[in-house]
Amino acid sequence: MKIAFVASQSENAQKSLTQMIKRYGQADPEQADVIVVLGGDGFMLHSLHQYMYQKIPLFGLRKGTVGFLMNDYQQDNLVERIQQAQKTILHPLSMAAEKVNGEEFNSLAINEVSLLRQTKQSAHIEVQINGLTKIENLVGDGVMVATPAGSTAYNLSAHGPVIPLGTQVLAITPISPFRPRRWRGAIIPSHAEVSFRVKNEHKRPVAATADNFEVRDVKRVTVTEAREIEIEMLFDEHHNLEDRIINEQFA
Repeated sequence: MKIAFVASQSENAQKSLTQMIKRYGQADPEQADVIVVLGGDGFMLHSLHQYMYQKIPLFGLRKGTVGFLMNDYQQDNLVERIQQAQKTILHPLSMAAEKVNGEEFNSLAINEVSLLRQTKQSAHIEVQINGLTKIENLVGDGVMVATPAGSTAYNLSAHGPVIPLGTQVLAITPISPFRPRRWRGAIIPSHAEVSFRVKNEHKRPVAATADNFEVRDVKRVTVTEAREIEIEMLFDEHHNLEDRIINEQFA
């Protein structure tokens, strides 16, 4: 098995990288059978973006503070673990953002696309699903669309729902909403198109982010699932991502 190891810049991860390469060798990431990621969830997210189009599975080993997307770190039996691992397919979100000045930007998000107010004033955002207005004026700090894999990240901290994999849905979650008072978000089919129109965009500027990519002063953002892109992740049989998402709801 040709294994490519990549690691975060932390001292702990770099030390493990040296040990793993000495034991298992090092393949070119473009020619490898699998990419083993050493670090935490942040570095795994970086690696998923970096190798998104290579169609090579990624197997994470936890060497960071947070490891929801990672397997337990062990040096022994790595090849056997990879061979027996369960496969999970992730589809990223596609964000199309138009700025106030007319510039357009596109980016992909594995966790979530979020809109956030840029100043002390609340954001005013119209929410549309498949071209139909569902909320005329959402007032608050912002709003996000989260994937099942990203539902335990920023979405969960904003009191959004945890979504098991395989349900073909996305979460729309408001961030510190003021109006409508009783709206706490929605679950929508993953094939739906979500559009946000920023109201009073000059007085109440809003930034849009797709994971770590940010566009400021947006006036419209459209989010769809990029079904044509498949990202394969591998998890130990006894602790796969779907089990983790289920367990998170009972923590």
